[in-house]
Amino acid sequence: MMRKKIIAGNWKMNKTPKEAAAFCKGMKEKVASSAVDVVFCVPFVDLFPVLEELAGSGIAVGAENMYFEDSGAYTGEISPLMLKEMGVSYVVLGHSERRQLFHETDDMVNKKVKKALEIGITPIMCCGETLEQREAGITIEWIRIQIKCGLQELTAEEVEKVVIAYEPIWAIGTGKTATAQQAQEVCKAIRQVVGEVYGETVAQKVRIQYGGSVNGKNAAELFAMDDIDGGLVGGASLKEEFQEIVHYQK
Repeated sequence: MMRKKIIAGNWKMNKTPKEAAAFCKGMKEKVASSAVDVVFCVPFVDLFPVLEELAGSGIAVGAENMYFEDSGAYTGEISPLMLKEMGVSYVVLGHSERRQLFHETDDMVNKKVKKALEIGITPIMCCGETLEQREAGITIEWIRIQIKCGLQELTAEEVEKVVIAYEPIWAIGTGKTATAQQAQEVCKAIRQVVGEVYGETVAQKVRIQYGGSVNGKNAAELFAMDDIDGGLVGGASLKEEFQEIVHYQK
């Protein structure tokens, strides 16, 4: 089955609103593509200028996080309804930096995934292991638990809409990249666990990204793997290099 590749830039805490607008203005024609889905996931304060700049370009816009309630006394949080009304179509959930630095649990990630789907925003649900876990040989078990917990209580139809991003924590921002074979092994295991719980048809439709020091040089090899359907790109998405990743087939 041919799954359309999805290449999403995760800006993290970078670019002021003016910088974001200028960057998108210069990049939108360079990264527009009918061959792959392109998404810019940007900080909350950058959403409005980026949505404005990318309108009509075919490039989707995503947030980097959200809360799982529509509204309420949650000082500093952003609700999915706010994102939806702005025109945001994707949201990154459960990134390892959120889990490690801000103590997000599998249960919180699950609530956010359910809420995003309910509101009509596509979740990019992240999973990944630490270097210690990889060296202990428990990578696959750990990832299986994260996937099962993150997708808990979803229907098969909902799971088909989720984008799953595998990001080994030891490869995020370190310059170290999992080999294409290492990344494929885990992405295949993710597809297998989805198949066990939701059936093979669903598993074949789910798009699974690799993230962790993806760049213009390694994108083509990574994306050629059977179970890797694109990338969640960090540092390189803040540079001109992002166009090389989007047009990896050239």
